[in-house]
Amino acid sequence: LSEMLSNPRLIPVQGTLNVVMNQNVTLSCHSDSGSPPVRYTLFKCNQKVSTLNRLDLSPGLFNLTINSASDMGEYKCKAENNISSGGKYSNSLNFTLIEPISKPVLSSPTSQAKKAQNVTLSCLSENGSLPITYIFFKGRQSISPPVKMQKREAAVIFLFINSSNDFGTYKCRAENSFRNNTKYSNSFNFTLAEERSHSQPLIISLGLIFLLFVIGFALAIPFFIIPSYKASE
Repeated sequence: LSEMLSNPRLIPVQGTLNVVMNQNVTLSCHSDSGSPPVRYTLFKCNQKVSTLNRLDLSPGLFNLTINSASDMGEYKCKAENNISSGGKYSNSLNFTLIEPISKPVLSSPTSQAKKAQNVTLSCLSENGSLPITYIFFKGRQSISPPVKMQKREAAVIFLFINSSNDFGTYKCRAENSFRNNTKYSNSFNFTLAEERSHSQPLIISLGLIFLLFVIGFALAIPFFIIPSYKASE
């Protein structure tokens, strides 16, 4: 007794639809029930890609190479046997192209800071597939939870410079879904801004007063010292 095929399932054999350029992938098209033989046809954007015949209910395996953006289109497969009219169609699949991230850049609007000052640090990778997760470090110690950015925008943290220890070396780390691709940024250090002493204007004022006194004394010598010297002769 011939039995109609069930709707096939189209799945990636690798288990993920995240791919890199020039990657080989395999798609499996499989009807769980129905009478063999079965003919499986793979479509990309409704265009026929390939056809496979199976004498039993084993899956049809389609090998592809992702060479360009056009290979990222929507895939479906169709299963047919001797009694199915028009065949049964599967779910659709879309690949996502992932790119490695570039080295992130760590920066701040200010490189100089005073004690008891609020500052910001920004971390950004210009290239790489989103989302990108950033973590900030001071030395080897992480100083922030992971910050996941869905857009091409910098992750920003706020810091309070409270002691000389806060002037240490900062870095950030970026990673995305591209496997084994973690990148560290440049190092960044805040320098202590020179604080003008409150006593400095007072010292200058006292210095000027003393200088005027010396000049005044020098000018007074001819009027007081010399006449008294002559009077004593």
